[in-house]
Amino acid sequence: MSINVIQLIQSALTDGVVRQMAARFGLPPDATRKVLATTGPALVAGLMQKGATLDGARSLFATILSPEVNGHIAEQLPQLLGTTTGVSQLEGIGRQLLERAFDRRVDTLSDEVATQTGVPAHATHAMTGIVGATLLGLLKRHFLEGQGNVGQLPTLLGHQLPAIAPYLNDRLMAGLGLSGLGAFTGNILSQLKAVSAHIDHPTPAAKPVAEALSNIRVPADAVVREERRPRKWLWWVLAAIAAVLAFLFLRGCHSEQRGEPGRERSSAQAATAVQPASAPAEASAAATAMPASADVAASTPAAVAASSASEVQQPAAAPAPTQGSQLSFTVDRAGRPTLTATVGSEAEKTQLIDALTKRFGADHFVANVTVDQDIKPADWLARLDGLLPLMALPGAEVKVDSSHVELSGSAANAKLGWLDKLKSLFGASYQIGSFNVEQAVADATENFRGAVKSLLAPDSSCVTADVIKVLNLQVINFASAGARVPASAQEDLNQSAQALNACARNGKTAKLEVAGYSDNVGDAQANLQLSKKRAEAVRAYLVKAGVPADSLVAQGHGDANPVASNDTVSGRFANRRIEFVAQQ
Repeated sequence: MSINVIQLIQSALTDGVVRQMAARFGLPPDATRKVLATTGPALVAGLMQKGATLDGARSLFATILSPEVNGHIAEQLPQLLGTTTGVSQLEGIGRQLLERAFDRRVDTLSDEVATQTGVPAHATHAMTGIVGATLLGLLKRHFLEGQGNVGQLPTLLGHQLPAIAPYLNDRLMAGLGLSGLGAFTGNILSQLKAVSAHIDHPTPAAKPVAEALSNIRVPADAVVREERRPRKWLWWVLAAIAAVLAFLFLRGCHSEQRGEPGRERSSAQAATAVQPASAPAEASAAATAMPASADVAASTPAAVAASSASEVQQPAAAPAPTQGSQLSFTVDRAGRPTLTATVGSEAEKTQLIDALTKRFGADHFVANVTVDQDIKPADWLARLDGLLPLMALPGAEVKVDSSHVELSGSAANAKLGWLDKLKSLFGASYQIGSFNVEQAVADATENFRGAVKSLLAPDSSCVTADVIKVLNLQVINFASAGARVPASAQEDLNQSAQALNACARNGKTAKLEVAGYSDNVGDAQANLQLSKKRAEAVRAYLVKAGVPADSLVAQGHGDANPVASNDTVSGRFANRRIEFVAQQ
């Protein structure tokens, strides 16, 4: 029953659907995608919190399977969005279902989405309802097709944490009426696991059941009568079948010995008329006459048919896992590690937790471990003993992603020698390295300067999407807590200004928002203000270089919409960014 809900939503909200929604609300497609990318993970987080209690899980499951939820919404979205009435109905029922699922209004969440994306609130309110209706419809279809039950819901929701965590932040959590992101990610998996362990897990029916049959109610006394019905008749039927098979076999052997194939066919036809009333005597005769050889028994038509049926009914092997396991950890000043990991089995999770408990004690580490059956076995678990000392190094930051290991913080200190230690520990099959800011900036500069030439060419189309794609290749590496454009970025910004000015001279002015983002370190409000100041500094630089002032607006978004994990230096570096988007 394990699925990636975010991928399901993305598969339903195709590019065509996004363009339809954008046209309906008068937004650029990129802005629409931003709202959808923010709203979907937040709604999944709200469902996870709802399913973290026994009553909540049962109530949520009932909502998902309620008649108001459209299990075929993925196929019907283009038609529903094709009319104003369809959009209005879709939005309204989606918001009603979400409020029923969350036991609270969703306006607070959609208001926060509006703040973080810069999209007008009326549009985010509507899209929240549409995404909610889509999310619940996809879940309904999944449970109906797989005959899932309420006992599987908490586990399924728990599997979503790695997919949604990078898109969440404290303010979105507040919009859902929840505490901070750290508290959510630290506690939700254990809560869902506890619910899964105590909730009923009814056995699904052997055959798929159509949605239309879900309302049928079988009287309780009918079930009781069925369970108490005598089963003696079954032995008579089995005895009759055995007698018929024995008769066929013996007559077949006799006919072969006498060379009378015609009589064999007549005997076989006559055997079909044998009635169950003669079963006891013939069964006794068959038991006396039949050899006890397994080979002979296997050669009977019934045995061959049973063998074939067994082969046909044998379930197909589950597909092999395709995704690599992940581990990242940071160590605070007191030497206490906080880990986030995704492994493929409960046994691997237990092995990791046991090793941490033995090394640090039960109360001296934080571990957020997710089990996903699509994950390959974690090779790094075999090297865990060598990693444990590093997990006690204050200031250490390490990320293990499939066959890559990245060191940062004190772990990357050359004097401590951890780079060489891990190369020896993991061997040649792993790529071990530390993050280098200067190299990352240099690589980005090279990519940008190669791509910007297409915008500076005389035949440049100046399509806004193409302009944005190129401008976002550059990296503006501000000094810590600073908002002055660094010297390392000035030449790239000069070339960006040339490209924008060339488009403006050709009557194709690109209307852009300069969006500033931060990592999640420090005070959220301070990060928001800093990200805005940096965006304003970049806008001012471009305007000074000749870009029309009315074609650029600056907006700060703080630590919203991270593009990487904040657990490592490289992730935080990626999240501290200037991003160009189409102006609203």
